[in-house]
Amino acid sequence: MTFRLLQNFKGGRALVITKRAGWETTLETTLAKLGVACDYPDIVDSRAQIDIAALLPERDILFIDGDLEGAVAIEVDPASRLPPVPVIGLVGVEAPSRLKALVNLGATSFLRKPVHGGAVYTSLFLGINQFLLRTEMYEKLQDLESRRRGRRAVIRAVVALMQETGLNDDDAYSALRRDSMRARQSLELYCEEFLKRRARPPDTPDRTSSVTLQGGNKQAM
Repeated sequence: MTFRLLQNFKGGRALVITKRAGWETTLETTLAKLGVACDYPDIVDSRAQIDIAALLPERDILFIDGDLEGAVAIEVDPASRLPPVPVIGLVGVEAPSRLKALVNLGATSFLRKPVHGGAVYTSLFLGINQFLLRTEMYEKLQDLESRRRGRRAVIRAVVALMQETGLNDDDAYSALRRDSMRARQSLELYCEEFLKRRARPPDTPDRTSSVTLQGGNKQAM
């Protein structure tokens, strides 16, 4: 499936973390032409007053001024290295430490100060689509990892059933697959629960389960 690039940002909301200096008027005007509302959260004691948890990734974009050290604290996912919403870094002083700080906040695009109107759309396009693309890739990796773990459970369940019933591998797999369909569960999930039932103590009532063998007969375990 091909990733679909987002090209229309109408209905978005930009939260600009900066101190007013005049240059931001160009940013605000250009964003308004693109259908993006612009808000300036208050900065109290060098910290922007925003509720990160309340931000919506399908609507909100953070513009963070790299010249304001520690102005906003974002909890970046340690596995995906993604922030909760797209982040675009506003760059004034191109010091490596400040650029690094923006990258650590999850910035996927940058915009040079003072802002030039012609650069806003490109920055917005790259920042949002890179965020969406990385999010999709991370979700796919998570899905593949989940399937990998599930396939291990299937193999273990097939081996266990072969040992307990004398079935060959094809018949043991088919029996598990039929029962997972009857239980309306994926084969991977059914096998995980099958193994959990086997791991319970012998006197636990729920440990008993049945697997459909060839010919429609069932064997209790």
